[in-house]
Amino acid sequence: MSAGTPTHAWRAVVSVLRRARDAQRRRDKNRGPLARTLTATICAVAGLMIAISAIHAQGTDLRPARNTDLVSLIQAQSRRNTEMARQLTGLRKEVDGLAAQADEQSDTGPEMGLETQRVGLTPVSGPGVTVTLDDAPSSVAANGIEPDLLVVHQQDIQAVVNALWVGGAEAMTIQNQRVISTTAVKCVGNTVVLHGIPYSPPYHISAIGDPEQLRKAVAASDPIRIYKQYVKAYGLGFDETSESKLTFEAHEGSLHLVYAETYHRFRIRGDSGRR
Repeated sequence: MSAGTPTHAWRAVVSVLRRARDAQRRRDKNRGPLARTLTATICAVAGLMIAISAIHAQGTDLRPARNTDLVSLIQAQSRRNTEMARQLTGLRKEVDGLAAQADEQSDTGPEMGLETQRVGLTPVSGPGVTVTLDDAPSSVAANGIEPDLLVVHQQDIQAVVNALWVGGAEAMTIQNQRVISTTAVKCVGNTVVLHGIPYSPPYHISAIGDPEQLRKAVAASDPIRIYKQYVKAYGLGFDETSESKLTFEAHEGSLHLVYAETYHRFRIRGDSGRR
C-alpha cells in the first residue's frame, strides 16, 4: 500500500493522537476537563492537516523554491534567440536561392548582390580596425568613486560605431554580431543587449575599411576624446588595433524594424558635468 493512500494517512493520524494523548497525561494529570479537551482538539486538527498534506503531496514538495535564477533565464532565452536567428537565416538563404534563379534571366542580379552586401546579408572580409572598450578594474571602485563613472555605457559604444562609419567603414560587428541598419545598442543593468542577446565587457567593435582613415575618425571624435579622459583618470579600458584581415559573417536574425524613436538630446559623458 502506498504512503499517500487515505488508510495510511489515517493510521498516521491515530498514531500521532495516541502519542500526544499519552504525553499530555504524563505531563499534567491535574488539568481540567476543558483544557484536556482543547488540547486533544488541537492535536486532532494538526494531525488532520498533516494527513491532508500527505495525500495531496503524493511524495512531492508542496513548497517548491520560489527564487528564480534570472541569469539562467536570460541565458536560456539568449540561446533560444540564437537558434531562432539561425533558423531564420536558413529560411532566408532558401528564399535568396529561389530569387537568384529568377534573377538569372533579368538584369537585376548584380544590383541585388550589391544591396545584400550593403545591408549585411552576405559575408565580407578585408582590412580594418578593432576598438575594445572595458570597465575599470574592480580595485578602483574601492576608492569611493561613483560606480557610474567606472563602466562602459551604451553611448560610449555608439560613439565608436559612429566614428567608424564616419571613417568610411564598409561593414561592422559588435561582439562578432553584424551591425545592420536596425541594430540598436541598449544597456540593461551592467550588460549591453544587442539583437536580443546580453553581453558583458569587454566590448569589441570591428570595422572593415581603410585602417588609417578609420583611426583618424576615431581620434577626431569628441565623445571618444571625453571617454579617453576617463581612461586616464579611472582606468577604463580602451584599445585600438589595425587588422590586416577581418572576416564578418552574414547577419543572422530579423531585418524587421519594430519602431524608431527620435531623441532630442544625445547624452555624452560631459553632459552630467563629469569632466
